[in-house]
Amino acid sequence: MSKLTIPQNYTALIDANQTEQGIKYIKDFFQQALSSALRLHRVTAPLFVLSGQGINDDLSGIERPVSFPIKDMGDAKAEIVHSLAKWKRMTLAEYDIANGYGIYTDMNAIRADEEMDNLHSMYVDQWDWEAVIEESTRNLDYLKQIVKRIYHCLLQTEYMVYERFNIKPILPPNIHFIHSEELLAMYPDKDPKERENLITKKYGAVFIIGIGGKLSDGTIHDSRAADYDDWSTTDPQSGLPGLNGDILLWYEPLQTSLELSSMGIRVDVPALYRQLELCGQQQKLSLYFHKRLINGELPLSIGGGIGQSRLCMFVLRKGHIGEIQASIWPEDMRQECKEHGIELI
Repeated sequence: MSKLTIPQNYTALIDANQTEQGIKYIKDFFQQALSSALRLHRVTAPLFVLSGQGINDDLSGIERPVSFPIKDMGDAKAEIVHSLAKWKRMTLAEYDIANGYGIYTDMNAIRADEEMDNLHSMYVDQWDWEAVIEESTRNLDYLKQIVKRIYHCLLQTEYMVYERFNIKPILPPNIHFIHSEELLAMYPDKDPKERENLITKKYGAVFIIGIGGKLSDGTIHDSRAADYDDWSTTDPQSGLPGLNGDILLWYEPLQTSLELSSMGIRVDVPALYRQLELCGQQQKLSLYFHKRLINGELPLSIGGGIGQSRLCMFVLRKGHIGEIQASIWPEDMRQECKEHGIELI
């Protein structure tokens, strides 16, 4: 309950039926825009993968995947995916995707250890995407180019919703880039979430670079798994480590930053060895995914996830993600939301 925020003077801008129409409209429009902008084609994705192969996303490394035994495979254990960060890279190889092209999919996940609030649910739905790149584009400039293309898709989506539902656009014309080390220098007395709120409120839309590696004060901005995003390679222009980051939008109804996407250039073999050593996880080198990467069977790539329910929530100006998606919520949270005009599905 302590996590719940009630927006001041909240009134839904559209009713439940219009909301359902809006959700479909946003999802249909955005995925087509994204597909064109990044040259992606849609593929079918798994809901679960086999345990013990290093395919599932470890997130910050402490979240427990939902698992179950498979009767017809000698009770081998399957895990509901957290995300498809590694599976997508293997799929690029299986489909022999050309350089500069990629794939996207509808990812549905269960994160049972999630702390539920207005923005966080046990049910996660996102567009997971991945594209093949060359060594010459494993750099921060290319990452920024891709971020700008995605942001343009957001601007297009917000405007199309305005034309259909008369919900006024609020996104700035451009997204601001800042490294997590620069953010620490700006707000040294604030914690990472407070820094995110301050910088995102200032600019409206921000991409924070370099998430996962240690900052100058010995802390990290946020946790990232060691074996998909490259958060330790140093950019030669800035001299700062990190080829990954998060897209954050300022969300006025909740007076907070909203993380819409986590993305980045993926580890090459040197970065994989380096980051696993930094995290004390060298034992993962024997797993199926990691062996394939080390053996040169997987392409260099860039990828990420974009929250579907969060995008709909933002564009439709909803007070709680439960107005967009059907999930399980604590009864006291559901009741308090209802008392303030927030109807959870």
